Amino acid sequence: MNKRKRKSIISSWIVFAILFTIHHSLFISPARAQIGSWRTYMSYAEPQQIVKADDNLFVRASNSLYQYNLTDKSITTYDKVNGLSDTYITHIAWNKKVKRLIAVYANSNIDLIDLNGNITNVSALYRKTMTDDKTIDSLTIDDVYAYLYAPFGIVKLNMQRAEISDTYNKNHPEYHTNLPVSTINNDWNQYIDVVKTLKPEGPKYNYFHQLNFYQNKLYTVGGGFYQFGNLERPGIIQVLDNNNDWTIYQEDVKPAFAQNYLDITSIAVDPYDQNHVVAASCSGLYEFQNGVFVKNYTQGNTDYFTSAVTDNPQYVRTNGVVFDNEGNLYCLNSGSPYGIIKWNKDGTWKGIMDDALIDKNNKAMRGMKGSFFDSRGLMWFVNAHSDHPYLFCYDPTNGKVVKYNHFINQDGINISNYAAECACEDRNGNIWVATNKGPVYLDQERIADNTLGVIQHKVPRNDGTDYADYLLSNLYINCIAVDGANRKWFGTETNGVFLISADNNTQIYHFTEENSHLLSNKIASIAINDQTGEVFFGTDKGLCSFMSDATEPESEMTKDNVWAYPNPVTPDYTGLITIKGLSYDADVKIVTSNGALVNEGRSNGGSYTWDGCDRKGRRVASGIYMVITATNDGSKGTVCKIAVIR
Repeated sequence: MNKRKRKSIISSWIVFAILFTIHHSLFISPARAQIGSWRTYMSYAEPQQIVKADDNLFVRASNSLYQYNLTDKSITTYDKVNGLSDTYITHIAWNKKVKRLIAVYANSNIDLIDLNGNITNVSALYRKTMTDDKTIDSLTIDDVYAYLYAPFGIVKLNMQRAEISDTYNKNHPEYHTNLPVSTINNDWNQYIDVVKTLKPEGPKYNYFHQLNFYQNKLYTVGGGFYQFGNLERPGIIQVLDNNNDWTIYQEDVKPAFAQNYLDITSIAVDPYDQNHVVAASCSGLYEFQNGVFVKNYTQGNTDYFTSAVTDNPQYVRTNGVVFDNEGNLYCLNSGSPYGIIKWNKDGTWKGIMDDALIDKNNKAMRGMKGSFFDSRGLMWFVNAHSDHPYLFCYDPTNGKVVKYNHFINQDGINISNYAAECACEDRNGNIWVATNKGPVYLDQERIADNTLGVIQHKVPRNDGTDYADYLLSNLYINCIAVDGANRKWFGTETNGVFLISADNNTQIYHFTEENSHLLSNKIASIAINDQTGEVFFGTDKGLCSFMSDATEPESEMTKDNVWAYPNPVTPDYTGLITIKGLSYDADVKIVTSNGALVNEGRSNGGSYTWDGCDRKGRRVASGIYMVITATNDGSKGTVCKIAVIR
């Protein structure tokens, strides 16, 4: 018997063993994103340029790019995950002679793309340090060259050799001979009707100010007021389900007591009816049912809402909407006589005010946002206004508000000129606050006593000294999310995303737009799908995600909820094998069928990953491997099985 036939028989025996002897104890999961993989969720809704390239169309839409084959009707999207060097394309043009598309980005980076999807980056202009404005205003094609027109002059790019050949400033003798003759795209009128019917699936907008997960759906709003300035964005609510389908809520909203439907800053989902959603804006609250507008609640039709200014009754600054477990809605109303407004589930309203919320104008502070309920039933939020950058805690049981404004750390150092952007709770019950001076937190003692200040975690240098550094000190933190393993994801204003270990001492990842598929270094919001471990990043350039290795832990491990994927592990698979359904910090051992230990460790939240190798780093042989688990105190173990086919 030859070796190939013998291997085939062995593989067949393993598959038979899986189906016959393991039965329902082995869960063969559907296709899932691999740990460590990235996704982008780009909008292609607004066509901006159409360029014909032989039998293909290249379309710039919503500053993203896709390719449509006129023959077989196929669509290919381009993004940072599948090869683009950057995000936010401002110009495209096709060079017939060299058979390449040029794509120019807002930051002056350049990609060249052929019809087979091969991408060559030309980054010389993007990386060049200069005081002049490098923004490309327009471009033309001549022979093998692209001429790029910027305020400082003209850049001559050889598209065949993928290099810059020359530059002409305005004093150069050849500058005027290279001025653009025409920038009209002649392919637009011919193909615009085709493009309107073939666009790829995706969100309608690339605006993602706040992200919330609820029952495996990602609810997003576009923002436009607080974090990135007063942009007057249209009212944007976009929902992503677990099938990667988008639902866009009604946009043609005509509120009775507001001039325009703009600047949605936060969103809350009714725990008793997932189709009932309430969003906050600078013109009060907006209620939706099944994505359809129901009513606007603001000054003029609800007693407790008040405008933040006397000369504009429509400027009702609501934010921080959140439902409690009983279905009552709370929202913040900055600059009004009632800082907190409660909408009871029976339809009645209540205005809540406390001395802790009053500013120098004898009204509620002017930048309140980011409400959430913690594990104790307390509602936390921050005031992001520079006048009073405070953290607040509201106790619904007694109606009292506690103000935390002593930002003095455990070493007695006053954190001066700080800004508070958001807060969240970790799995130890600590309350973390995102500030422009790095993250700080309150432990149980400081939560109980608001005069004790905050903790800036100190990371040991481990260099033989007793020195330590404050965690992410002086980085501007915009947002924080805590995953199933109690690790902290920090989104920054200019430095991308950091993942820090549960004990806060180890930097696991630092993602930037330069070293990863992250769309931008400016992060507005982070949300985690605790069921899958996918971490979503809302940036100023759109939405992307990273598949992490931590999920929500189970309260109890049983043979029905502990399973592995992929299973079976086929010969062509080289990624991580994931065990799901584990309790927090569970002990995991992987052994052969005769009991030899292959791998061991602790779960990340409810997940554990195995690289398919033994303890010496060698790929394991074909066979059935037992996953033996136990809780962190050594009790209540369970077993699942993984079949490996080599």
